[in-house]
This record gives sequence, structure tokens and C-alpha cells, in this order.
Amino acid sequence: MKNFEIKRFLKDLIFYLIGGFIFSAAVTMFISANEISPGGFAGIATIINFLTRIPSGITLFILNIPILILGFLKFGGFFIIKTALATSIASFMLTVSDLILPSVKLDRVLAAVFGGILMGLGLSLVMLRGATTGGVDIIAKLINKKFRHLTVGRIILIIDAGVIAIASIIYRNFETALYSIIAMFLSSFVMDKMLYGADKGKLVYIITASPDEICKEIITTLRRGVTRLSVKGGYTSEERTMLMCIVRRYEVSGIYDIINRTDNNAFIVIGDVGEIIGEGFKPFS
Repeated sequence: MKNFEIKRFLKDLIFYLIGGFIFSAAVTMFISANEISPGGFAGIATIINFLTRIPSGITLFILNIPILILGFLKFGGFFIIKTALATSIASFMLTVSDLILPSVKLDRVLAAVFGGILMGLGLSLVMLRGATTGGVDIIAKLINKKFRHLTVGRIILIIDAGVIAIASIIYRNFETALYSIIAMFLSSFVMDKMLYGADKGKLVYIITASPDEICKEIITTLRRGVTRLSVKGGYTSEERTMLMCIVRRYEVSGIYDIINRTDNNAFIVIGDVGEIIGEGFKPFS
């Protein structure tokens, strides 16, 4: 058990180091170098760096200390400890990247695009191991705990919007806000794809008069599990069998082929699934 815990910790550490470096490189080389705000505490840190030349990593670490303590007191648990480790690594990496990496001056659209993509990639690697880089995430959870009508996503959006507005004023450039929005959108897009994109699929309901044949075909051809449900028509009161199956998006065409071969009169409902956890998909951990 101890060996397992050590291996998991080392794996977490590797992900935090790589993710922290990629995030820091994005901020140093593309985002702050072209007067674009990354939002959140990192955005505040880059503003302070612009005004005082205090390394962004040091400011980011100092800003997170009271938030992490408050988060631990309110939530406790392993999540805050892992977040504290990831935050410390990200702050250190940001300090190092400010010292050793060049500031790349280029077209601000390109800076927003590449900076946003790299930020999303770096943060995703940290989040894949059950942590965040602290700051706004914890504040949002604390506010949500007191004001339930405000969602965590909405709170983060409000805070980020405030940081971007302040950055536009400090940089004396309204375009900063626009480029920052591009960077943050791309960062969120990459994070969504990294964290959930691979687990998206389709939920298929099939009401059919030939459940045995279709069920067998799905299991043998697609190698997917099928759940059989007894249903009753509201209008006809006829007893039927409904099959429920979850597949990858590219496997939907295989469902169509099976239905076409077995029961052309089947009634099919297909919906999107945001995340799939279980045998044959993403393991639960």
C-alpha cells in the first residue's frame, strides 16, 4: 500500500511540475509579455509585476497563502493539500520562467491564441491529478458555500472579468480586455477537451420488438454493455422492451447498422453524455 501511495505521489508531482512549467511559460512568454491578462490570481500577479517588477511567482504564492489556509479550515481534506503543493510548484515555476525564459513580442492575436492554449494545457495536467492552482477556484467555492444561488463558474467569471478590467486600466489599452477574453476562452476550451473530451459519448435508447437480436449484436459487434428495461406505451398500453447503451460517438454508426439489419421499425433516442466512468470507458478513481 505504501509503494502504491509513493508511486501516486510521484506521478502527481511529475504532472504538477510539467503542468506548472507549461502554464508559467505561457504566462511569461506570450501573455504578460504582450500585456494580456491570464485572469485570476495569476492576472493580479502579472499586474503587480508590471507596476513594481516583483516576480509574478512570488506574488502568486503570497496571494494564495491566506486563501489556502482559509480553504483548509473550511473544507479540509486531501484536495487542499494537493492544491497547496500544485500552487507552490506553479509559483516557483513562474518565478523561474520570469528569470530564464524570453518575452516573445508578437502579434497579440497570436500571443492570445498560443498563450491561451498553453495555459489550458498546463492547468489541465494539474487538474487531471486532482488539484488546482488555488486562488480563484477556492474563493469561488467559499462564496458559493455562503451564497448558493451563485454558481462556482459564475463567480469565477465575475472575478476574472474584474481582473481583466483592472489590467486594461493599468496597461492603458482597451484591447487588452479583448485579447484576454480570447486567451481565456481558448484556455477553457483546451481544459474542457483535456478533462472531459476523451470521455464524451452517446447515450442510446432503443425501443424495439427484437430486443434479443439487437442486444446480442451490440454486445458481440461493438463489445458494449446493454441494459434491458421494461416499458409500457402511454397511448397503446403495449408492453415493450427498451435497450439502453452508452457508446463512443464514432460507434453510433455501428448502432444504425445493427438496427437496420434487425428492426427497421425500432424507435431510437440518442443523446450526448458529458463524461462516462466505468468499465470500458474511464476508470473510477
